[in-house]
Amino acid sequence: MAEHVKRGKANEAATGDARRDRWRKHRVARRAEFVEAALRALDEHGPDLAMENVAVAAGVTKPVLYRHFEDKADLYVALGQRGTELLFSRLVPAINSQLAPVPRIRKALDAFFGVIEEHPNLYRLLARGAFTERPANSDVVAEDKELIATALTALLGDYMRMFGMDSGAAEPWAYGIVGMVQNTGEWWLDRRSMSRDAVVEYLTQIIWAAIDGLARQNGITIDPDKPLEANKVVLLHAKEEEASDAG
Repeated sequence: MAEHVKRGKANEAATGDARRDRWRKHRVARRAEFVEAALRALDEHGPDLAMENVAVAAGVTKPVLYRHFEDKADLYVALGQRGTELLFSRLVPAINSQLAPVPRIRKALDAFFGVIEEHPNLYRLLARGAFTERPANSDVVAEDKELIATALTALLGDYMRMFGMDSGAAEPWAYGIVGMVQNTGEWWLDRRSMSRDAVVEYLTQIIWAAIDGLARQNGITIDPDKPLEANKVVLLHAKEEEASDAG
């Protein structure tokens, strides 16, 4: 009898855990749907959108929306996380492509400009903090810049050591490149005085000229159109980053 009661309680607990797990997954999926609705609302209303705009885009009432987001700041954080996912899903494969140096640089830049071109209001929202309820300690763009610059530091450092160069310059180089690309991206979104292909090509040539110039100062000649022997790669994560050698 006691054993039967124990089994009954165990089954009851397992059933309860399964229900909680299903409910948790449902909430996660539902929240993701609302974030996508917020992206659509951003496209239509710009970075000054209200929660009412998001609710309309999602086809729900504001009270339903607030069951999944504590406030507007919570939605801001969720949009930032989604923006990071979109960027890294394109940027990482581009950076790690087994291409010659110049095509590799071009592909990585095009990935960044492709994301901000498709979601300009999302980028403006995150870069300029248009939400009045934005969390004081949340700066998604700055966090992403830090992640990318840190990973790029490791990548450049690996290549510089591979060629017998002093890798001490890798970090300022990485931060300089990331800052230049971001500032140019913001300028381009506001002006649109040239095509995406054109701005990507200009930046590609600027970055390659700097790399090529430094290499030649050290007596090294790199063929811009020939893949390097070792394909150094980077892994970007939300909390950690590292560089490894896939060659």
